[in-house]
Amino acid sequence: MRVLLLALTVAFAAPEFAIGKTYVYKYEALLLGGLPEEGLARAGVKITSKVLIGALAADTFMLKLVAPEILEYSGIWPKDPFTPATKLTSALAAQLLTPIKFEYSNGVVGKVFAPAGVSSTVLNIYRGILNIFQLNIKKTQNVYELQEPGVQGVCKTHYIISEDAKAEHILLTKTKDLNQCQERIMKDIGLAYTEKCLECEAKGKALKGGAAYNYIMKPAATGSLILEAKATELIQFSPFNIMNGAAQMEAKQILTLIEIEKTPVEPIRAEYLHRGSLQYEFATELLQTPIQLLRISNAEAQIIETLNHLVTYNAAKVHEDAPLKFIELIQLLRVARFESIEALWTQYKARPAYRHWILNAVPAIGTHVALKFLKEKFIADDITILEAAPALIASVHMVTADMEAIRLVEGLAFNPRIQANPILREIVMLGYGTMVAKYCAENPTCHAELLKPIHELAVQAVTKREFEELIIVLKVLGNAGHPASLKPIMKLLPGFGNAAATLPLRVQIEAILALRNIAKKEPRMIQELAVQLFMDKALHPELRMVSAIVLFETKLPMGLVTTLADAVMNEENLQIASFVFSYMKAMTKNTAPDFAAVAAACNVAVKLLSPKYERLTYRYSRSLYIDAYHNPWMVGAAATAFYINDAATVLPRAVVAKARTYLAGAYADVLELGVRTEGLQEALLKIPKAPEHADRITKMKQVMKALSEWRTHPSSQPLASIYVKFFGQEIAFANIDKAIVDQVIEIATGPGVHTFGRKALDTLLSGVSFHYAQPMLAAEVRRILPTAVGLPMELSFYTAAVAAASIEFQATVTPPLPENYHAAQLLKSDVAMKAAITPSVSMHTYAVMGVNTALIQAALLSRARVHTIVPAKMEARIDMIKGNFKIAVLPVPGVDKIASALVETFAIARNVEDLAAAKITPMVPAKAATQLSQETFTSTFISKMSSSLAASMSRSSEILPVDLPNERTLKMKPLKTFFEKKMCAESVTFGIKACTEIESRNAAFIKACPLYAIVGKHAIFVELAPAAGPVIEKIEIEMQIGDKAAEKIMKVINPSEEEEIPEEKSVLLKLKKILVPGLKNRTRSSSSSSSSRSVSSSSSSSSSSRPKSKTVDIPLSSSSSSRSSSSSSSRRSGVKSSSSSSSSSSSRMSRQEKFEMKFTKSHIHQHAVSASRVTSKSSASSFEAIYKKAKYLASAVTPAVAILIRAVRVDHKAQGYQIAAYLDRATSRVQIIFANLAENEHWRICADGVMSSKSKLMAKIAWGIECKQYETEITAETGLVGEDKAFRLKLTWEDLPSIPRSMKRYAEEAYDYIPTAAVAAGVSLTKDKNTLKEILLTVAIVSEKTLNVVLKTPKMTMSKLGLGLPVYLPIGDTAAELEAYRDNLVAKISHVLTKTNAAVCTMVKDTLTTFNNKKFRNEMPQSCYQVLAQDCTDELKFMVLLKKDNTQEQNQLNVKIADIDVDLYPKNNDIMVKVNGLEIPMRNLPYQHPTGNIQIRQRGQGISLHAPSHGLQEVYFDMNTWKVKVVDWMKGQTCGLCGKADGEVRQEYRTPNGRLTKNAVSFAHSWVLPSKSCRDASECYMKLESVNLEKQMIVHGQDSKCYSVEPVLRCLPGCLPLRTAPVTVGFHCLPVDSNLSRLTNIYEKSVDLSETTEAHVACRCTTQCA
Repeated sequence: MRVLLLALTVAFAAPEFAIGKTYVYKYEALLLGGLPEEGLARAGVKITSKVLIGALAADTFMLKLVAPEILEYSGIWPKDPFTPATKLTSALAAQLLTPIKFEYSNGVVGKVFAPAGVSSTVLNIYRGILNIFQLNIKKTQNVYELQEPGVQGVCKTHYIISEDAKAEHILLTKTKDLNQCQERIMKDIGLAYTEKCLECEAKGKALKGGAAYNYIMKPAATGSLILEAKATELIQFSPFNIMNGAAQMEAKQILTLIEIEKTPVEPIRAEYLHRGSLQYEFATELLQTPIQLLRISNAEAQIIETLNHLVTYNAAKVHEDAPLKFIELIQLLRVARFESIEALWTQYKARPAYRHWILNAVPAIGTHVALKFLKEKFIADDITILEAAPALIASVHMVTADMEAIRLVEGLAFNPRIQANPILREIVMLGYGTMVAKYCAENPTCHAELLKPIHELAVQAVTKREFEELIIVLKVLGNAGHPASLKPIMKLLPGFGNAAATLPLRVQIEAILALRNIAKKEPRMIQELAVQLFMDKALHPELRMVSAIVLFETKLPMGLVTTLADAVMNEENLQIASFVFSYMKAMTKNTAPDFAAVAAACNVAVKLLSPKYERLTYRYSRSLYIDAYHNPWMVGAAATAFYINDAATVLPRAVVAKARTYLAGAYADVLELGVRTEGLQEALLKIPKAPEHADRITKMKQVMKALSEWRTHPSSQPLASIYVKFFGQEIAFANIDKAIVDQVIEIATGPGVHTFGRKALDTLLSGVSFHYAQPMLAAEVRRILPTAVGLPMELSFYTAAVAAASIEFQATVTPPLPENYHAAQLLKSDVAMKAAITPSVSMHTYAVMGVNTALIQAALLSRARVHTIVPAKMEARIDMIKGNFKIAVLPVPGVDKIASALVETFAIARNVEDLAAAKITPMVPAKAATQLSQETFTSTFISKMSSSLAASMSRSSEILPVDLPNERTLKMKPLKTFFEKKMCAESVTFGIKACTEIESRNAAFIKACPLYAIVGKHAIFVELAPAAGPVIEKIEIEMQIGDKAAEKIMKVINPSEEEEIPEEKSVLLKLKKILVPGLKNRTRSSSSSSSSRSVSSSSSSSSSSRPKSKTVDIPLSSSSSSRSSSSSSSRRSGVKSSSSSSSSSSSRMSRQEKFEMKFTKSHIHQHAVSASRVTSKSSASSFEAIYKKAKYLASAVTPAVAILIRAVRVDHKAQGYQIAAYLDRATSRVQIIFANLAENEHWRICADGVMSSKSKLMAKIAWGIECKQYETEITAETGLVGEDKAFRLKLTWEDLPSIPRSMKRYAEEAYDYIPTAAVAAGVSLTKDKNTLKEILLTVAIVSEKTLNVVLKTPKMTMSKLGLGLPVYLPIGDTAAELEAYRDNLVAKISHVLTKTNAAVCTMVKDTLTTFNNKKFRNEMPQSCYQVLAQDCTDELKFMVLLKKDNTQEQNQLNVKIADIDVDLYPKNNDIMVKVNGLEIPMRNLPYQHPTGNIQIRQRGQGISLHAPSHGLQEVYFDMNTWKVKVVDWMKGQTCGLCGKADGEVRQEYRTPNGRLTKNAVSFAHSWVLPSKSCRDASECYMKLESVNLEKQMIVHGQDSKCYSVEPVLRCLPGCLPLRTAPVTVGFHCLPVDSNLSRLTNIYEKSVDLSETTEAHVACRCTTQCA
């Protein structure tokens, strides 16, 4: 056998066609698409013909078709037959019968030649035949593989050659893997913004295909002869992973040799042009939408016809088929010539409706023609800026990127008219970057020259220091994402370019963000760059955090994640540490496959970092991430949010949110929104900046000059900015600075606004009619790939929508207004208005899989149509003088269906020559589906189905298997194939009936997977119709206020009416009294009994019932400090504990305690318990007496307000509801009655409220028949708990309606969840037997920000002590502070907010606690001022100084703010105040600054200064302590002993020159204001200087002299130290023989070592001192 095979291998050669012979083959090709199961619909095309092949010359052959026929298929496979497309065959006969020429040598097809009259579509059919003859035969191998060219591209191909010895035939099998192609011919449209997710496709594919060719060949003298060839190609697709069920396109070819003739095949008399090779050539299918097939004979006329249809039928409301017509208009414009589009514009540009539709359709053309048209029309001033902006945005994203389109956008970007308008220039510039990105996505070798103009702009912007221009340029480069832009961007980054040092921070941040799209192509390069930026601790924290964002988006390897974790472990800046740690922690929850490796690496890093950073709060910068990815379906979504802060302020510095979606093995960053609020909070709340020459600025700067090397902080720019990205491309951004805000305010307050407002009012009064329609092609995503037959297969997704609104408004004023009326006159007129609005939306979505050409379509089409129309017609009348308001809603005739959604899947076959014969077959026919759904899917049925499917297809092992039934199918229960339900709800009162109808029929009964669930028909309809009964003319709501309210009362309710009880109702009430004894007494005494129950309950709390209570172990609070404060406050507030433990004095309260609050009413003496009971009873009795005296106030007073909500019937009978409100001032009683207007309807709601005293309110709500069925009482009163003010709210009830069974389960689940929620909230909860049918809430106000709360329900008691509030309550000191603002509500709110989030710095004795809560001992030098806190920006809004005087050694404060100097100092055991040197007596306080922004008042034993708009919330000073509070927006901008208030505890000790020292004494001394002379009035006899170390040190192996790089306090010349203190400072060392001139700028030198030296803290000077 081996010898035979060897002989076969040597003898077997490639197929050859002998000269002088014509080989006649029978050819049949089939292309069929659908689901693999039989009994469902499929669509396809079939081609049959004879094929004649004859040699024209050596290696040149002719191919001719004889009797070709095209058939189309749309039916139930396999029972329905193919339908001949006779007209199409006739129309293409001339082309199909034209022979073509091709080169063929050694089994390889070379060049293809055909006359110009043969279209590309027909020529591709020829290529499908030639593809069968493509055989790369190796004479020395029987099994081999190679990358072989073919119709589909250059793909991996396997060959197996064997022998049929009996028949003397050679058998050859060739298989192609269409997923492993060196060059796959494929055209993608609309996918430029998506990224391929290789990791997502590791466990599944969305698209997979293969082909198998089987040949029977006969050896010949010089080659071989193909006797028969069969080809089968199978392509599977599913957006949810083909392993879960997929649709398929199956191509079959059969070529059988019939005979060999001697008649040659002659070419026709025409020039044969070179038309490419065997590979598929894209034709007109690129312009052909697969949704509909149009026969375009006269494009211009058809465009006008379609345009007329759109304008005519979408004026008042949207036509249901408007989206399809809009797509038709787009398709016609695509095939039209540019001149035709211009002529169309010229014809209709003066007609607004037509103009609007054209401008919305032109961008969707998708070629450079759209850009050319918009450019020419804008330059010619044919379109306005408002029209150009949206059209240009749409064009940039919808036009296919080619060199012509890029040149057009470049021309627009540099056009003077575009540059003159900032908005249009921004759109076009960003669009240029987007076009380059799209072009490079399709052409990976795109040249860097495309971005050369942008790079030149960047250089110019840096040179001219035009930072706003530079930001735009960086955004353009960021959109483009070209690696060639890396070098220009790096020059703007700190550490990489010289220009970076002088650039603003936001420019540097934009430069880093511009790297994000580059990182998708060159991740390693960006990783190296971003890591260097992150590790540079000298950079601004925000810059480093943004670097971390870019770094993580590059999908970091394990090594880099570990490097980051190690850096964060030793990070001094807590904002950065919190941000990166939270990012890593968020990434550990990532389920998306593309970040799986990063998630695993972060999981390790988080375990290292958790002990150190787990407890950082949300005031630090954070990253948040959430995602959901379903691996079997390859579907997911992810959302990421970052908020970046550089200080612990309320408003973050920047916020970024991003959303990503995953589908079909790809992902896209759908939306990204970024907002910067830097300086916004400060701009809103602070005072206007003082002029530079102001006296206080000069004085403060003189003071600060005394500090060693003091440097200001950069002040925040009052700036807010926002940007929006779609699919990774920035489409718009806006910077809002103070100049813009001032301009907006000027416009808003200027005369132009009043003029515009007057014109708008006049227009409304004269009547308005407005119609608007907005079309949009929201999505066009297409993938076109050739099949073995030569016809293209297309996968496409379209979404188009049209929204319309029609508004009509008319107003009538009585009496008529004069010509020069004032708007206030409308308040004295009777205004009647009529309005009609009809909003409507129609949206179509199409998903297509199948053959799509300009000649024939055979495809599966899933169509979703949504249509809504919600018309409304209203009338309103307002009469302010009479206090009457009326609104009426009128029925709109002719509109019943307000919403519909219909999803259908069809198999469609149609050809352009016979569109009337188009055949559409539902994918799941109702009859067939019913039969299939009744099957039980037994093993017999499945085996039968499997065998039939297997027999119907011939394929090799390389072909993807069709989804045959598997074990899971056997176990699956048969599902219902058809679902139909109709639900209706009816309102008899208002005569409205609403119905929802749902219908669903799908293929899920075959296979339970998403694709099969979609295939079929799904519908939902929502209808509104009049209810059965009398005709309703309108629904009217009328309100009458004042004396005339009584006239509007339609149903008077009084006691006399209630006495007339119907007989049957009387019987029911009597029966109820018999069955429920004591009902009458219980109703009357409910109020008093509930009061007595609460007293008895509290008095018996320690009785025998106490041991029955069950206690739940719940922590009381989260920190020891809060527990301690809660403990002390609870004792002071009269909170009792039932625990017998003696450990209640400890700071940690027992978890087993149950808390009680002894509430004392405000108007009762605390020790008079019996009096309390009596008064409580009398109070309740007085309410009951008032209620008994007049149950309904209608008989005593006239109503204050009457509201009628009624349906106006044709027979004028009352129908609807009435609300009447009564006020009895004599008894301080309010009553509201809600009643049904129907004559025999006695169901109503009665609400009564009585203010029995200033500290007590009582309310009673009853409802049911005559308000007698159900009843609740609410009592609210103020009082005391211990010494603290408190209030109590009590809710009691008798009978309540039962919970519906449908809601009962949810109520029980909510009740069971309470203990879990209590644990999470730190609430103490005990199960208890409290008063039945009563809920009691007691709240004690412990402080301005702290409450004690106890809530009792019948079965449990919950308590929370020390409950912190987010804001200060307006009581105590806060209330006193608010008095200064009088009636200015905005200022009061601002004061409370700033006080709530203020940073606090205090000093008790010698221990100072900084703003960041770091404590150190401050040994103060005598008589020298120290800077406690100051505004460290160049604005110097305030300064607070501290000094210890020389005589009494007592502290003094000096506050420099605005134009005043305030001194606070002790004198004779009192605190005194001086303002600008003048002492203010205590009796003259509070002091109010003339501008009203500064207030000085006495508080307790001390004095407080408040100036929140200047940045100082409060400065408090008394004999033992002082306190400084700065407002929230000053955090991070202060300096001094109190620190920066930025939350960075690790960087607390910063000296005036910004150096970070580790020694508290050195830090405190650095902020001393030294003296220049010992004769200064300040009596500060010290200075700051660098000292040398007295001993020599050996540094780096050399004897060295060392000098301190931190200033040390020393006495002035001529003065002697009285007291010293050791201080550890850093020293910089130089070799002993070094030149001392190198010691310039010693305070900026590096630290070589730290040593202790002596600092002078008290000095005495001689009389001879200098």
